[in-house]
Amino acid sequence: MRAEGSTLGRLRDWAPSPAWPEGRGLMLLRPMLGAGRAEVRDWLAGQGADWIDDPANEDPKHARSRARAALLPLGGGGSHGQPTTGGALSRLDDGFAAVRSGPLPSGEGFVHLDRRADARTLAAALVCVGGGDRLPRGDRLDALHARLAGGEDFTATLCGARIQAAGDQSLVTREAGELIRRPRPPLPLPPGVGTVWDGRWALTVEAPGWSAVPAAGRMAALSGADRAVLRGLPPPARGTLPVLIRNDGTAPVLAGRVGMARSLVEERLALALDRMTHERDLGGAIHGASSRNHLFSGAETTEQRALRRSEGPRRE
Repeated sequence: MRAEGSTLGRLRDWAPSPAWPEGRGLMLLRPMLGAGRAEVRDWLAGQGADWIDDPANEDPKHARSRARAALLPLGGGGSHGQPTTGGALSRLDDGFAAVRSGPLPSGEGFVHLDRRADARTLAAALVCVGGGDRLPRGDRLDALHARLAGGEDFTATLCGARIQAAGDQSLVTREAGELIRRPRPPLPLPPGVGTVWDGRWALTVEAPGWSAVPAAGRMAALSGADRAVLRGLPPPARGTLPVLIRNDGTAPVLAGRVGMARSLVEERLALALDRMTHERDLGGAIHGASSRNHLFSGAETTEQRALRRSEGPRRE
């Protein structure tokens, strides 16, 4: 199926929901992955139970049917001698070790990736940072991975993400140019309701009239304090952050100034790389990592508070 261009990942017995962002916070358990068709049928027959065969399983117009017909002669599972590219990691892989040196990225929606990262780690980082729900095609992923592993310094885009490789590290951010080339209408934010923006940020405001838009093209209109926050981030990441606008023409503000703004990228990436193995981990610390005071958590850091005070009172 991958040879035909499918982005299907490796099935696992415990994995995050593939539906994004609607399926965030849900894990899938597949307890029968190791059971073959004959084994299941024998067990059902022993229980006196009947079953129904899906005719689509034998229909060659479906990729899964063609794959099954080609792989079953190899021995049921069809994995003997078959290459695996793309998709999610198995728990035997510690792909997260290639993502920054700390236990987790710091919550600004971008990640640093080691050049030694394997293709599956690269695919997971791209789709999570890009906010989409489809893994990159195998040929495009392989080409990008070869450039990364070969030590080349370059900038490329894939899956709505931008990767800039220089030296031993690479920076993966949302592609700000896509937000400008394919603008979307402002996303209204209902008061008190968590709303996902661009597949990457969960935003919540208490007052009516706010909408979310990208910072790209609006950074000059931000306050001095907000621009100072952006200057602390890598330039490619600045325009990809959410800012809030009001229908009364109020100047844009960084999302965390008037509500709660939480990056979904880091938690999603941790799920994709098997750093969460229980539902109780969702939304909390991951494998002992301490909680962080994110720049856009709604709580000001000492530096942000000092900048705000130095500017004097602001008009809302």
